[in-house]
Amino acid sequence: MTIQLLSIHDKTLSLDISGTGKPIILFHSLLADSSSFTPLAKELEKTHQVISLNLPGFAESSFVGGDLNVIADHIAQGIEALNLFEKPIFLGNGYGGFVALITGIRHPQLASRLVLADCGAVFTEPGRAAFRGMSAAAKEKGLAAIADVAMRRLFAPEFQEKNATLIADRKERFLNVDVETFHGACAALADLDVRDQLYKVTQPVLVLVGELDEATPAQMSVELQAGLPNAKLNILSGLAHVPQLQAPEVFMHAIRDFIDSTS
Repeated sequence: MTIQLLSIHDKTLSLDISGTGKPIILFHSLLADSSSFTPLAKELEKTHQVISLNLPGFAESSFVGGDLNVIADHIAQGIEALNLFEKPIFLGNGYGGFVALITGIRHPQLASRLVLADCGAVFTEPGRAAFRGMSAAAKEKGLAAIADVAMRRLFAPEFQEKNATLIADRKERFLNVDVETFHGACAALADLDVRDQLYKVTQPVLVLVGELDEATPAQMSVELQAGLPNAKLNILSGLAHVPQLQAPEVFMHAIRDFIDSTS
């Protein structure tokens, strides 16, 4: 694995690169850092060049503000700086899915196809309220006060009970999230609505969602798939908001034909 630090207008974008083959860029979620892709990346790198982003405000990547358009443009410049030999696949989960989608909307020439897992084009009012509530609670009491809520948004209760070690690790990683990044993302997601922009993503898109996802319920993915010109939908039975971490083999099976396709 090679760690690269890209300088973009005096800001740093950090990423990990491994494997060879058709490039695939991984965009992680807000409540889970890039390590949430580690099990999947180990499989992907057997056939693909895997570029795992640390989104702005995570790890060594500079915070560039909460505006998702600014973040998308920043990442697009980083991708262009890599001078990849062919157009990459975007694979985003949760917050990373939203960032991947908006990058695809604003820079339609960049990606060959997209995999959007557990995201959408707009939140319901209860969904918007949840982000505002988490942000307000974290401002008042700190991230530790909402850590259990965050884990519930990532994993169904039954999975948490059977995987205590994994949940403890995920909770520790969540507590290390940059607070400014968290609040900026919550505000941006609460205001998000790109339904009228979906027509710009003309590449093939695979929309995935965990059946038990509480953070971005399956109906959001149903609506996203319906709004995209060239998209397929796969609802993953028994999985929640980070299916690639919960069941990497199931997730890999779900995306394999799509990411290997040349048509």
